[in-house]
Amino acid sequence: MNDLIIGIVGMGMIGNSTAVLSTLHGLKTIVYLRNPQKAEGCLVEFDRMYQQMVDQQVISAEQAAHAKTYLNVVGRYEDMSKCTFIFEAIQETPEAKWNCFKAIELCCPDVKAIGSCSSSILPDELAEATPNLADRILVTHPFYPVHMVPYVELCVGENTSDEAIRYTREVLDALDRKPSVLKKPNPGFIGNYLQFALWAAALKLLEEGVCDPEDIDNCLAYSFCPRYTSIGMFEHFDNGGYQLNASTCDNVFPFLPRYEGAPDIVREKAESTDAWGAKSPSKRGFYDWNGVDPVEYAKRVNAPYWKFIDWEFPEQNCTW
Repeated sequence: MNDLIIGIVGMGMIGNSTAVLSTLHGLKTIVYLRNPQKAEGCLVEFDRMYQQMVDQQVISAEQAAHAKTYLNVVGRYEDMSKCTFIFEAIQETPEAKWNCFKAIELCCPDVKAIGSCSSSILPDELAEATPNLADRILVTHPFYPVHMVPYVELCVGENTSDEAIRYTREVLDALDRKPSVLKKPNPGFIGNYLQFALWAAALKLLEEGVCDPEDIDNCLAYSFCPRYTSIGMFEHFDNGGYQLNASTCDNVFPFLPRYEGAPDIVREKAESTDAWGAKSPSKRGFYDWNGVDPVEYAKRVNAPYWKFIDWEFPEQNCTW
């Protein structure tokens, strides 16, 4: 893919992490930033991510310095005109994404596919405002940190072309990602659909007074979750056989939750002015986060994913 130039629209956590991923693969990466005054702060965040990898001894300081030269932060869509693949990673509203796609349509004639990092908006809705791009728009939903978590979900629209799907797969292969392609759209795609099914069950246990949050987290950390970091769920149940599985389904499925939306136990925290999570004024959610070291917490979050960073890193500076 000698002609590949990555474009990224959006300099939030997903956009920044995606740029670190692509530059560490030695790919020219042009990041659009609507407010140029924020460029310095974003570059500081890039440096933090690169340095984190140096500190972890995943890459050398020299390799990090080479990777940074593949990054170009711009303030106009016109400066992305030569991009052949663009990741859209802006706020999660259709209107904002429609405006982004309109600008791409006007300014980026060479783009072969546009991967939206949307976590909930489906491709057909994304393409409504730019029918001329409908054949090139699809969802490429990652998990954060993008440069560490290799999984990506591809959800295509009714008009997404086979060529755009093929090119997107080639881009993700070049980035050493592990994509799953949905055969049809699904709310939450695959990852969030599964994750929130588990979350619903956990909340139901709290609501019914079965146990405390710490008990649920202990169960996840020390029982079946570690298993699924090395084998899959279908592998596990295939190996065990379905006689016991079927009887357990009969006994448990009738009691699984059927929420129509966020349950009261979540809604109350979301609408609280003081205790809506770790970053609330009180630093409380289901847990009390006062006194928790955020650096050490981040290390625990990232610990399972370092093993996935095993590709070749840039050995020389980029020539634009």
